[in-house]
Amino acid sequence: MPRENYINRDLLEPDELMADLQLKALARKIDDLIQLCDQLDAENRQLKSQAIDWAVEREQLIEKSTMARSKVVAMINKLKALEQEQ
Repeated sequence: MPRENYINRDLLEPDELMADLQLKALARKIDDLIQLCDQLDAENRQLKSQAIDWAVEREQLIEKSTMARSKVVAMINKLKALEQEQ
């Protein structure tokens, strides 16, 4: 334990000892909250990145779908034209 954090508990009054324990418990809770915030921040960045990737993939799929639809319409028109020629 670092010397600056060392408290001789024998010299503390019961109220001071309780306050010291409460302060240390609060410090641990704050550290836990900071760690949780860091974890949630990392998760949030990952989810935003995934959302961007999915948006890009969606645009690519829409483009492919539009191209496929255009090709199908062109084939149908060619078939109709061939049918009318006969």
